[in-house]
Amino acid sequence: MNTKIGLEGQWRLRLDPEKTGNEAEPFDDVMTLPGTTSHAGKGPTNEEALAGSLTDAFKFEGYAWFSREVDITAEQAGWNSMLYLERTRVTTVWIDGEEIGTRNSLCTPHVYELGKLLTEGKHRITIRVDNTSYPTKGGHMTSADTQTNWNGITGRLELQFVGETYLDDVQVYPDAANRTFTIRAKVGGEPQGTLTIAASTIAAGIRIWASETSGAGEIAGPGGDRRAESQAVEGTDGGVHRAEPVTVAVTAGELEVVYTLGDDALLWCDAAPNLYELKLRLVGDGGVLLDERTIVAGLRDFKADGDKFTINGAKTFLRGKHDGLIFPLTGYAPTTLEEWLRILGISKSYGINHYRFHTCCPPDAAFEAADMLGIYMEPELPFWGTMTEKGDEKHNEAEQQYLIQEGFAILRAFGNHPSFVMMSLGNELWGSKSRIAEIMRGFMAYDSRPLYTQGSNNFQFVPVILEEDDFYCGVRFSRDRLFRGSYAMCDAPLGHIQTDKPSTMKDYDEEIIPSGRAGDSGTNGGELQIQYGTEAITVKAEAASELIPSIPVVSHEIGQFGMYPNYAEIEKYKGPLKARNFELFRERLEIKGMGHLADKFFQSSGKLAVECYKEELEAAFRSRQLAGFQLLDLQDFSGQGTALVGVLDAFMDSKGLVEPEEWRTYCSDAVLLARFESYVWVSGDTFRASAELAWFRPEALGAVAVQWELRLGGEVLTEGNLSAADDEGSPYIDLGAFEAALPSLDVARQLELRLWIEGTDVRKSYALWLFPHVDGGSELDGLHLFDELTDQAVSLLEKGENVVLFAKPDALADSIEGTYCTDFWNYPMFRSISESMNKPVPVGTMGLLIDNEHPALQGFPSDTYSTYPWWSIVSCSRSLILDDLPRELSPIVQTIDNVERNYKLGLLFECRALNGKLLVCGAEAGSLAETPEGRQLLRSIADYAKSDAFHPAAEIELTALQRLFSA
Repeated sequence: MNTKIGLEGQWRLRLDPEKTGNEAEPFDDVMTLPGTTSHAGKGPTNEEALAGSLTDAFKFEGYAWFSREVDITAEQAGWNSMLYLERTRVTTVWIDGEEIGTRNSLCTPHVYELGKLLTEGKHRITIRVDNTSYPTKGGHMTSADTQTNWNGITGRLELQFVGETYLDDVQVYPDAANRTFTIRAKVGGEPQGTLTIAASTIAAGIRIWASETSGAGEIAGPGGDRRAESQAVEGTDGGVHRAEPVTVAVTAGELEVVYTLGDDALLWCDAAPNLYELKLRLVGDGGVLLDERTIVAGLRDFKADGDKFTINGAKTFLRGKHDGLIFPLTGYAPTTLEEWLRILGISKSYGINHYRFHTCCPPDAAFEAADMLGIYMEPELPFWGTMTEKGDEKHNEAEQQYLIQEGFAILRAFGNHPSFVMMSLGNELWGSKSRIAEIMRGFMAYDSRPLYTQGSNNFQFVPVILEEDDFYCGVRFSRDRLFRGSYAMCDAPLGHIQTDKPSTMKDYDEEIIPSGRAGDSGTNGGELQIQYGTEAITVKAEAASELIPSIPVVSHEIGQFGMYPNYAEIEKYKGPLKARNFELFRERLEIKGMGHLADKFFQSSGKLAVECYKEELEAAFRSRQLAGFQLLDLQDFSGQGTALVGVLDAFMDSKGLVEPEEWRTYCSDAVLLARFESYVWVSGDTFRASAELAWFRPEALGAVAVQWELRLGGEVLTEGNLSAADDEGSPYIDLGAFEAALPSLDVARQLELRLWIEGTDVRKSYALWLFPHVDGGSELDGLHLFDELTDQAVSLLEKGENVVLFAKPDALADSIEGTYCTDFWNYPMFRSISESMNKPVPVGTMGLLIDNEHPALQGFPSDTYSTYPWWSIVSCSRSLILDDLPRELSPIVQTIDNVERNYKLGLLFECRALNGKLLVCGAEAGSLAETPEGRQLLRSIADYAKSDAFHPAAEIELTALQRLFSA
């Protein structure tokens, strides 16, 4: 029977940054394991203040030596033993001064087989951990941008004892269609005895144990260590099922048993994550228990079927997020079930049912939590580079073999988890397609349980679908066949959210499966410059033919809508990682005199980003040829220039920008969608739209009835019903068109379109804007109106007149191009990449901060952040750089700049100059007059400029004002 000695606790420690020490040298410190040197505060303090990532206050690289003694009893001495280190770096182990060996897996436990080396008495165990000599760079397993390049040992740390006969490498292969588990195992030692297998469901997957100490429920998993007198069970259906045990004789070193569960067996999926506890008991002669194992498994079939994934035969849609193992309190990934249940549970509350781990693999507890919650997991090899063949320049055979073995180790260690349904070879790989295919075939032959892909967004502008691919993950099929809504400038063309007039009409079906046209290849091959991490590299690319996928297509790293920092977050960094980047950004803003605007910048940029994410997600659900998406991200990414792209911060805490219930209206297994041409309408128009439903819930709908209404304030203007029959077999239901006559208004107002299915949580709302019919031009009559700062304008100011300047672009000396969408990822990283590739740099702004109570906007309904009526206005504008003007000048409409430049940017501002008053807008009046919203803004500004309320507070000298204009 297995026994264990836990090795948690105090170990002697010696840090060896020069890597010159040896096992026999004395130890000068102590440290508690499991843990990391940084989290324990060991080593010299790090005084750096990184701008592009969090700063590790105790960064240490080199050898960390750990040593302690252990007492072995007489009973234990007769057993075979293994040293088990759940998660660490490159380790070398000594027992009583004798070197045992080295292990270097980044993704799976290090196990040292010691045989019967541990005799009765005291023994000294020494472990050297090296976080420098990696066989590969390690992707986000070792990245300073994510969980840091920590040193130490985390998770379970123990000596394990087994008898002369024991079970090893037990693997469970589910077959949901036939309701069976095929169990394969190796038998260590002398094959003998009989193996009994029994299975029963774990009620609902999650156990919530009563806790007398905390006063609240604590979550524990199958086989968890928590025990209490009473327990409550939560779950989806509470079903319980037990299968009849089976017994087989053990006569060889390997065994295979097909275990039939019966027709009433419960299946596992994201909506109903039913789990089975398999108990394996190996019994020898005389009933002696030789070994026993408990394995949690799920009965599921996750497959690729045409353009969709299926779970147990039913179509499903991946609502995924990227994960790079960012844990800002510790600097390393947790290994406890409770923490992963918390993390994945938060994501589940936002409608997420899929995790893609970017160049990394989480620990076992993450898979266990995903099993319980119903989340589809996709680990990835820790590789972001080029797969070469022997004979190629820079071929590294040792690295490649390491990665291959790491893949096999991941499959062995975590393959039993029903949540482990997909596997990727790495991120944005280049190189030999034949070598990539060969590696995939090896994995597929070894383990048929997960689906495989060549990698995430491989070959970028010249993608390929390999014969071995079970699914494809990318962002485009050629330079112009895009199936993501936003891109970096260096990867232009940009996406529809960044360039197109806002509507809800866009989907990616034509880009995925083109109709009636010859596709473009995007490139004829040769050398290409591409973004690679935080840099740009030149790669060789083969000519690409048009790709028409016949497998599921997953949209890679969608979103990436940047937000301004929330400096209140700084105080949350109580561990070894410090937000010195945030402190630096805050200092820059204060130097520019805008520190008081930090929270407003955060709120306004964040609310714009939420609206961009809504369109990004809805476009995915409108795309019937798409199989899923992977967000980047639901949470902030702490590195690569500091990418604050999440509606959750790096701690997985809400930023207060959107509630999960609202987020689920456009990220769930049931999403109502309305299609209409514009968010902006004119009085007297007829609003026309159509509705559809994406339904991926397991229960059939039958007849679908949707109610809709159009509201103005608290009043329902018009309402109606839509209905359709559930098209069996299709998750997409067309509900038909509807329309509403819009009222005639003399003032601009905001409308709300609501749709819902009565008796369910399925609902959707859209903000619309209704503007009065205004003839262009007349609203400006009677103004001293200019499009540049001419001598005549100056003369009028000298005379004490009111002057309004709608600037034409070439009249502005220091200004930034207008763009509606918030910045992609972050400005510093992609500015640098664009410059290195000799491509246009991004605009880098983050939406508007609007003084919506200012009388200049009295006739133009606005929130404090960018909303869709501002799209056409911003798109024909430039914002003036006001850094050299008096600090008391506060723009009425300010464009939010990024944390690197921190320009004070004015789209609409006012000042006193000479003896007069000046109102400046960074857009031409003629361009504004082309849209109803632009004409309404002209009217609102004109009414203000003509009124007695026009009293600018800030005064600007003429010379300073003239510097803003090229004339």
